[in-house]
Formats: sequence, C-alpha cells, structure tokens
Amino acid sequence: MADEKDDMEVEGSEGAPKKKGNKTLIIIIAAACLVLGAGGLLGFKLLASKGGEEETKKEEVAVNTSVISLDPFVLNLADRGRYLKVTIQFEISDESLQEAISQKSPQLRDTIITLVSSKSLNSISSPEGKFQLKDELLFRANQIMGLDKDVIKNLYFSEFVMQ
Repeated sequence: MADEKDDMEVEGSEGAPKKKGNKTLIIIIAAACLVLGAGGLLGFKLLASKGGEEETKKEEVAVNTSVISLDPFVLNLADRGRYLKVTIQFEISDESLQEAISQKSPQLRDTIITLVSSKSLNSISSPEGKFQLKDELLFRANQIMGLDKDVIKNLYFSEFVMQ
C-alpha cells in the first residue's frame, strides 16, 4: 500500500506540472499568433500605402510628359542586303515643347538615318545593342534640340523589324 501511495504521489505530482505546462504553451502560442498577425497587418498597410504613393508619382509623371511619334523608317544597314524598319517615339519632358520638336523633325530624322544606317545587323540584333542604339539616338536628339536641359526624356522603339 505504501508503494501505491508513492506511485500516486508521483503520478499526482507529474499530472499538475503537465497541465501547467500546457497552459503556458497555449499562452505562448496565442501571444506569438497575436504578434505575427499584428506584424503582418502592419506590413500590409505599409506596403499598400507605398504602392499608392508610387501610383501617384506615375500619374504625376504621365501628366507632365508627352509622346511624339515619328513616321516609320526603312533603312539600309551597313551590311549589304540588310534592312531595318523602325518606328520611334520620343517621350518629352513638357508638352509645350512639342512644337519645337516638330520644327526640328527633319534634323532628327537625318540624325536617325545617319546613325542607324552605319550600324551592322550584329551590332543591333542583341538587346544590349538596342539599348546602346537607344542611348546614342537619345543623346544626339537632345544635342539637336540644343537646350540646356534634356528635352527628350526617353526613346521607344514601337516597331523594330530586321531583314
């Protein structure tokens, strides 16, 4: 009987800490869920507000800029028998400069023809070659405009067909 009492005491003493341990574990899990939930909600709110700011900035940029299309070009490349058909659009920093660019259109077209026809098929067929061509055209176009600031912000190829 004494052995049974000792076994009961051991069982009784083991049972109480297990229940206390379970309560502590449940409290820790609940607190962790609460902290993670609050952190997730805060992160979501911060990211959502940054996305709204970016959209506002894009709208502001779209309001201040304008795009001018040039007529398509069909050009001989430096390689014999190779041709390029390209359509270029200029993004300008201010809509009021549209008239100035229209007046300089012959000079812009001449520069584009001269530069592109000096290129080989291999030099402009890779993505890096196209980016380099864009940079060169953008630099020369801004030189033609002759103003202190960059009038033409970007250049887009809306059509680029090589043969």
